[in-house]
Amino acid sequence: MTDTMHRDADGRLTPAPPPGALIDSPRFPVAAKRELANPVQRGNLHHAMTTIRAKRARVVAELDHWEDLRRAGEAIKNRTLRHLDTYLQQLEDSLTRAGSVVHWARDAKEANEIIVRLVKEELGEDYRTSRSEVVKVKSMATQEIDMNEALEEAGIAAWETDLAELIVQLGHDRPSHFLVPAIHRNRSEVREIFLKEMGTYGKPAPEGLDSEPRNLAGAARLHLREKFLRAKVAISGANFAVAETGTLVVVESEGNGRMCLTLPETLISVVGIEKVVPTVDDLEVFLQLLPRSSTAERMNPYTSLWTGPTEGDGPKKTHVVLIDNGRTKVLADQQGRAALRCIRCTACLNVCPVYEKVGGHAYGSVYPGPIGSILTPQLRGMGSAVDKSLPFASSLCGACFDVCPVRIPIPDLLVYMRNKAVEAKKAEATSKYSKKRGLPFSVHSEPAMMKSAAWMMSDSRKWEVATRAGGLGGLMLGRMDKFGPLPYPLSKWTDARDVPIPPKESFRTWWKRERGKDGQK
Repeated sequence: MTDTMHRDADGRLTPAPPPGALIDSPRFPVAAKRELANPVQRGNLHHAMTTIRAKRARVVAELDHWEDLRRAGEAIKNRTLRHLDTYLQQLEDSLTRAGSVVHWARDAKEANEIIVRLVKEELGEDYRTSRSEVVKVKSMATQEIDMNEALEEAGIAAWETDLAELIVQLGHDRPSHFLVPAIHRNRSEVREIFLKEMGTYGKPAPEGLDSEPRNLAGAARLHLREKFLRAKVAISGANFAVAETGTLVVVESEGNGRMCLTLPETLISVVGIEKVVPTVDDLEVFLQLLPRSSTAERMNPYTSLWTGPTEGDGPKKTHVVLIDNGRTKVLADQQGRAALRCIRCTACLNVCPVYEKVGGHAYGSVYPGPIGSILTPQLRGMGSAVDKSLPFASSLCGACFDVCPVRIPIPDLLVYMRNKAVEAKKAEATSKYSKKRGLPFSVHSEPAMMKSAAWMMSDSRKWEVATRAGGLGGLMLGRMDKFGPLPYPLSKWTDARDVPIPPKESFRTWWKRERGKDGQK
């Protein structure tokens, strides 16, 4: 990442954390203000999101049975999660029969130890030389566990081969989107990155490179070709893992994944345990849902399936690292486990009005957007200020559920996680403050205000009195359209939001005046 300063969770100005140390990012409200101050990024995001949404709407409208497909995807995922232990055992047996070596990792540390050891063993004499490197297929799981950083600490370079991931890596940046990690960059910025950085890490960009997309892609192709041809080890993720056959599946649009999956001698696949599906037949549903929801295509240009090593065809050795890293904890939560249905399509990001304004870096998580706001706090826990703030990074407009191909009730889960964040805050305050000193005002004031509001809204007569009082307040404040800054604790609201003046006349009063008491006037 670029060497800049940022404010931490407590608002202090500190050096920006290194790549992978997202837990040290500022809270969402702080980070969002920082990202909103970048007009170029906002323009890039608006253009990209508008284009993707329009394309997705067109290809989804082609299918009369789209809602049936969504419900089928939801049902398959729910059934798999209910019996995940059985399907994981079946997957291990199938992978082993097919000739793959299976490794189980409880957390990121254990996964990285396994991967580093395997890479060292396979590189042999090339370890700690200029050929100490691996090529990578784009993978969210490896980003989640900070695998690139772990390999770098061990003296091994991990080269991203996805075009957008390559842009992010060469730009010393972080991904901003699951599917298009460099979505916050425009083509002029990409050109500058290629001209400045490519020669440092391999074949330089051609002289006179312009910002035409096909020429930028051509420069990336030339830069990566030598890495593909000399790499002995490749690392991939998997979109799906079929329990029935031990088949792993990667879907992509560029062909770089196919190169990684076929040319190196050894392939290491890092797979979250929730990626398992019971049968090959189940893929038929997801291979319709995923491309339309992600790249707005009828089918993926490249869909690679492999079932262990095959003599004379592709890698000689295949390893599969199955990672938990908090997933069984999420699985144990009957309401929260719905987040594990996610197939990483990014449809929820592409329709989210909050994400479109601030981009992915504001979330302090490998998983940004609406799904990241519920999944990340569940995987990592509510131990940091970043994770406590994420469930509130939403307007609850509901667009994310409308487009989710597996019908994850993201708005409901955001409210559920907000409750958890509030409870975590209470527990933290209770342990921090003694009974003698008492809890800080902010801890018990909000629940008291919510109880008062509930009491008032529970009876129509009380609510009518309150709206009349609000109308009188609106008349007294005259032409003002909103409140100015209010004193603490209300300042915590007005510092970040406009509070409109109550209307001078309530709807009930207007209705009685216009329609009469019986509504027949």
